[in-house]
Amino acid sequence: MDEKKERTLTEKIVNLCLRRGILSPNSEIYGTFAGFYDFGPVGVELKRNVEASWWKTFVHMREDIVGIDGAIITHPAVWKASGHVDAFNDPLVVCTRCKKRFRADHLIEGALHINVDGMSLDHINEIVSSVKVVCPDCHGILAMEKPFNLMFKTHVGAVEDEASVAFLRPETAQLIFINFKAVQQFSRKKLPFGIAQIGKVFRNEISPRNFVFRCREFNQMEIEYFIHPAEMNDCPYLSEVSDDLLQLCTEKMQLEGKNEEIITMSVKQAVNEKIIGTTWHAYWIARFLRWFTEIGISSENLRVRQHIKDELSHYSSETWDIEYKYPWGWKELMGIANRGDFDLIQHAQHSGKDLSYFDQEKGERVVPYVIEPSAGLERLIFTILLDSYYEKSEKDEIKTVLKLNPTIAPVKVGVFPLMKKDGLKEKAREVYEMLNNYFVCEYDDAGSIGKRYARADEIGTPFAVTIDYQTLQDSTVTLRDRDSASQVRVHISELVETIRKALNLSSGGIS
Repeated sequence: MDEKKERTLTEKIVNLCLRRGILSPNSEIYGTFAGFYDFGPVGVELKRNVEASWWKTFVHMREDIVGIDGAIITHPAVWKASGHVDAFNDPLVVCTRCKKRFRADHLIEGALHINVDGMSLDHINEIVSSVKVVCPDCHGILAMEKPFNLMFKTHVGAVEDEASVAFLRPETAQLIFINFKAVQQFSRKKLPFGIAQIGKVFRNEISPRNFVFRCREFNQMEIEYFIHPAEMNDCPYLSEVSDDLLQLCTEKMQLEGKNEEIITMSVKQAVNEKIIGTTWHAYWIARFLRWFTEIGISSENLRVRQHIKDELSHYSSETWDIEYKYPWGWKELMGIANRGDFDLIQHAQHSGKDLSYFDQEKGERVVPYVIEPSAGLERLIFTILLDSYYEKSEKDEIKTVLKLNPTIAPVKVGVFPLMKKDGLKEKAREVYEMLNNYFVCEYDDAGSIGKRYARADEIGTPFAVTIDYQTLQDSTVTLRDRDSASQVRVHISELVETIRKALNLSSGGIS
């Protein structure tokens, strides 16, 4: 797909979100701030389904991970210890002519088509000055300003002074670290084990862009997985994913200028050749790749890119991003970092509290190492929409279908009377009320049956039940599959079980 068509795809997704109640700018009637979005009736169901799938997969179905839900505002010392107060900054430039401010790294990427992730501020300043990157609005000369801290400030209490300053959390991870010891004691988990959290985070982005790809308020889904430092290569689950194939872009490839290239190898091979540093890191990369495909993202559009040395965060010894091929290129969908013992040591030093773990079997006290899989929920939902968007032509008319995996589809079943007369509407209401006890359903009797099918397809509803005149004779209904448009007759008494079986099929089909 060429660049123009890709841009059109993004525009179509945004239009669909606004038109069908998936996502829309916050407080739009007052002229919204950029980077804040509201989920509508359809969007909130999709959001909750993705969250539920993540939580079921990585918490409920595992004995080694438990969850927490931390506060949005925490003691400011947390963010001082973590490095966010001093180092959570973006490079800022100002136009000397129109006075508008921009993120320097975004301007460089747009103008020169190079990746500047992890570049030092001095290097970014040198590029802005040497290649004469100009203001995108008025073409004025740009000047570097002091780094811009991304945390939102607020005050706690009745008096607004320095002593009352607090911050909206910029990530959920630190809440896990400061609760590590308490959660371990409550849950009685032994290493290795993880703590999971889904919740709101806030980042005062200089220039939010690409719809919900980069927001100022979003939801983060994170796991901090704690491992004995001497056992980073002792992952007992590696055999479950060892034959899974990875599409890799390694540090070596990027240093050789092969940023857009991919090599394919198994997890086992990547570990044996020391391309991925530890077995635990390899396992979590593969496990999340599996989950992305399980919820419907095409594996062809996913790759795993290694951070080069200069790009690594200060806390990370090794980071891999699972990237998606967005309309604007390969970009991060989620990051999986080896944070070592940085965070627990930082909080122990700043708080004066012991955050070590006593290994009773070994008779020793250790500070665990951490592998951190982290993803933004809004970005993931946007990715799902991009990947599932499909257009089909019917009678010289283009119709939109979201081929969402049934497990995350906002509405599972649409119920439609063929007509609103002759008792069909009343029978359809009976069927709807029955099905609604088992699935999220939507009743619709407005317009032609074709238009109702189209409306259901547009929000990804996997199945539609139509009540027609034959229903009044033999209590059978038409069950329609979204993706194939195939239809079968099903007795009302067998409808729940038929849909339930169909929803469990990986293809979402009916038979």
